[in-house]
Amino acid sequence: MRGKRIGKLFGNVVTGLICILLLITLFVVVFMRASGGETSFFGYQLKTVLSGSMEPDMQTGSIIAIESPTNKEDFQKGDIITFQTKEDLIVTHRIDEVKNGGKQYITKGDANNAPDSEPVLAENIVGVYTGFSIPYVGYAVNFANSSTGVALLLIAPGFCLLITSIIVIWRALRKLEGVKGGKQVEL
Repeated sequence: MRGKRIGKLFGNVVTGLICILLLITLFVVVFMRASGGETSFFGYQLKTVLSGSMEPDMQTGSIIAIESPTNKEDFQKGDIITFQTKEDLIVTHRIDEVKNGGKQYITKGDANNAPDSEPVLAENIVGVYTGFSIPYVGYAVNFANSSTGVALLLIAPGFCLLITSIIVIWRALRKLEGVKGGKQVEL
């Protein structure tokens, strides 16, 4: 009897955690799509780390938080900035050198051997790294933003509801059969 209760409790906890994870992922995806791809919470943007250039501080697949800079010409060597390249890529690297009084920055990924080939213009800086990082969550967010991920996020909650409904109906029928047969069945 005690084993059944523990099993049921464990199943409920796992189901609850899966539902919470699905809801959080769904919220992030809907929020990203509604805001044009830029997820922002209380002034902080969330970005996914796509390469290992900043490891070990920022692991590939992590989500990092950046905030908009107040003064784009006031950064120092060692600050970690997020900027847009000429190819419209978003990159997060550490400032290796400040040039022209903060109008240009030479950046370098922590894991890279050499600085980036092009200097970063101050106007191309989109944010500064806050130090907040959640490892591996970026993989889930990127998957959730894919067409397969969106389809799964739309189908999975409905499937969970269907399975839960089947279980509830099955238990109710089992209880009714037990009452009809004179047996007491505990659900």
